[in-house]
Amino acid sequence: MNKVFLIGRLVRDPELRYTGTNIPVATFSIAVNRNYANAAGEREADFINIVVWRKQAENVKNYVKQGSQVAIDGKIQTRTYDDQNGQKRYITEVVADNIQFLDTKAAAERRTDAGGRERLESAQLAGYKVCVQLPAQLHKW
Repeated sequence: MNKVFLIGRLVRDPELRYTGTNIPVATFSIAVNRNYANAAGEREADFINIVVWRKQAENVKNYVKQGSQVAIDGKIQTRTYDDQNGQKRYITEVVADNIQFLDTKAAAERRTDAGGRERLESAQLAGYKVCVQLPAQLHKW
């Protein structure tokens, strides 16, 4: 069985592209905190590449950005390609089957100040979380 469940924050804004047959695909990375501290007592994070397809890809591009907290369930996929120098490169990523947005609308709006610049603030400041299930229907907040 190949099944992955992750909760993390977007490292950067999602990138949306379209395939040659006009199918939307979004890519982004999330930071997932480890459950333990290193030898220096600091908590580390893993940075996981995520791929999402079709309507979910467009929704991710439109409704989440750097710092947004998301829950992802999907599968691990590996692929290879030859780079410009002819060397084989290996990619490991999570292909998302479902994505839930874990920030409230208010918390997401606080990440952008009056000048439109992004600020990273914890969604915990809002005191609660709202989950929006994709892809069935996008619920308005």
